Amino acid sequence: MLTRKLGQTDLQLPVLSFGASSLGAEFRSVTLDEAISSVKVALDCGLSFIDTSPFYGRGMSEVLLGVALKGVPRESYTLCTKLGRYDLAHFDFSARRVAESVDVSLHRLGCGHLDIVLCHDIEFVPLQQIVDETLPALRKAQQAGKVRYIGFSGYPMKVFRWILDQTSVDCVLSYNQNTLQNTRFADELVPYLKAKGVGAMNAGPFSARLLTNAPLPAWLKEPEAVKDAARRAAALCASRGVDIAKLALQFSISHPDISTTVSGSANPANIRKWAEWIREPIDGALLADVQAIFAPVRNLGHVEGLPENN
Repeated sequence: MLTRKLGQTDLQLPVLSFGASSLGAEFRSVTLDEAISSVKVALDCGLSFIDTSPFYGRGMSEVLLGVALKGVPRESYTLCTKLGRYDLAHFDFSARRVAESVDVSLHRLGCGHLDIVLCHDIEFVPLQQIVDETLPALRKAQQAGKVRYIGFSGYPMKVFRWILDQTSVDCVLSYNQNTLQNTRFADELVPYLKAKGVGAMNAGPFSARLLTNAPLPAWLKEPEAVKDAARRAAALCASRGVDIAKLALQFSISHPDISTTVSGSANPANIRKWAEWIREPIDGALLADVQAIFAPVRNLGHVEGLPENN
């Protein structure tokens, strides 16, 4: 598995990482055997960076991940969790909750220390609290040796510059914005992050199933024009014997200044398939044709979080 350095940290992350949100039964019921097998297969395939959150399954993802990692040498994986979001509408970025959340995550995961902790989905709260209270509290956890590196995650591009123009972090995570249809993260933010020495991480190469052959979920927020283009792009790929998900994954991991792309599944077969796909060269001609389909809706997204944070 190819690795890339994360900003100015000493972490070398695999270009494809394991997202443990599915272990929290966020999308379907998951058995203990599926959870443990998925983690084992991910590590066997080189997806040695694992991303989770207390929000995923309202704690279930961290608990099951802790079970799956029991007995696995700590030096063989890198672990990221988050804090601040605990339910669909429950956010708490206070300094007191930061300290509690770090300790609870350490207990659930049984991992000794957390390699990365991110403030989760900060677009849903007034951003000044993140600068004035949340990140300083995380720095204290870092100084105490509980956390190695800190940062934040979000969807709107605005939140990244807003925070980083005022303070510093080690890394950030963007989702659904470095895909076949939407490259705002790479276009607008990655050069800025690189200049600041902030590590860039990407999640959601399939953009919440938009770039797959699966039925589009009712909760998908993308504009109808984007959904229509995605269906046409998937049909084109299928006509050439290619799963659009394969092209989407290959594209998302290809940016040299984005250290890793996080993708999650509780299906071991999916994880093995992804690891095989990224070893194959991307079909440049097919990519160009798919990008032509997406050109009229390129970089169109949706509002996420507070209106003022978009």
